[in-house]
Amino acid sequence: MADGPTVVNTGGGGGGGTAVAVVLAIVVIVGLLFMTGIINISGGGGSKDVNIKVDAPKIEAPAAPANTPAPAPASGG
Repeated sequence: MADGPTVVNTGGGGGGGTAVAVVLAIVVIVGLLFMTGIINISGGGGSKDVNIKVDAPKIEAPAAPANTPAPAPASGG
């Protein structure tokens, strides 16, 4: 009972799915760049005027105590 020849498929095909995945990834990345404003096709690329004003409260250090003598050293006991 002889069977026919054994055929081994070593691949070589299936590149179409990879090509579709790469094109889809590029389309998604470009879409995200448009949505976030990194790519702007409406012009208006002039300078942007950004003014930031920071008002911090004035903080003063407490008054230092008058000249008080340093404590005497401990007697080595």
